[in-house]
Amino acid sequence: MSADFHIRRLCIIGVGLIGGSLARALRKAGCVDTIIGSSRDHQHLQRAQALGVIDDYHTDMRQAATHADVIVLAVPMGAMGKVMAAIKPAITATTVITDVGSAKQGVITQMLTVMETLPAGFVPAHPIAGTEKSGVEASFAELFEQRRVIITPHAHTDPRASAIITNMWQHCGAKVTTMDAKHHDEVLAATSHLPHMLAYALVDTLARMNDRREIFAYAAGGFRDFTRIASSDPQMWHDICLTNREALTQILNIYITDLQQLRAAIERNDGEYLKATFNRAKAARDQYGE
Repeated sequence: MSADFHIRRLCIIGVGLIGGSLARALRKAGCVDTIIGSSRDHQHLQRAQALGVIDDYHTDMRQAATHADVIVLAVPMGAMGKVMAAIKPAITATTVITDVGSAKQGVITQMLTVMETLPAGFVPAHPIAGTEKSGVEASFAELFEQRRVIITPHAHTDPRASAIITNMWQHCGAKVTTMDAKHHDEVLAATSHLPHMLAYALVDTLARMNDRREIFAYAAGGFRDFTRIASSDPQMWHDICLTNREALTQILNIYITDLQQLRAAIERNDGEYLKATFNRAKAARDQYGE
């Protein structure tokens, strides 16, 4: 982490939980002069400014991005292409652009479609942090402390741009690693996207049962912990599913096969299979879990 790192003008498009927390963290670290926010919602931006998260705002994204040294795209995956098209005229040879999307190949594809060639200043990134809450009111400066941020530079990314984004996240307290975009999407499909699908599906299944009130009334802590993420932003996860559908489908197929085998073991009263499965799972969780 560079001690003299500084951003003169930062533009954050999408000042929600992640974008707002990034702004708060960089302001707390004292390494940014001016933070400009942008989105389509004037009242939301007013609220972000009133909270001190941003210094100024524009609903015109091109205007917000003009003269920015660093632009952060913190919008849902499905909106990335439209935002990139809107800010394209404001991008110069020295502009550094990054994002916070959970599926990197999809972001890269959208950027390539809009720009025709990937800008040298484009550094795809993914902070593996968040809560089930959304909106700028839920943002806080400590969100990224000791959390992982993965950057997935493309073949022509300027090392200077990568260094700037790495330093930006390190000043938020994050641990930054570099990964190939395709490998990132495969890993996150298994470790993040699949668990969210399971939580959403379980809550939806139980909510459609006749005795759902009793089921939820007697739910214990394990149920609450596991399904907490089902309160996450539905639009965001809709976009992630469709953007990373290939990798997510592959891991879902593997999980469904294993689940079917588990069901079969219960049906045939196969306690040895169940115990072996549970022991393997416990050993793996104890070894690799934080």
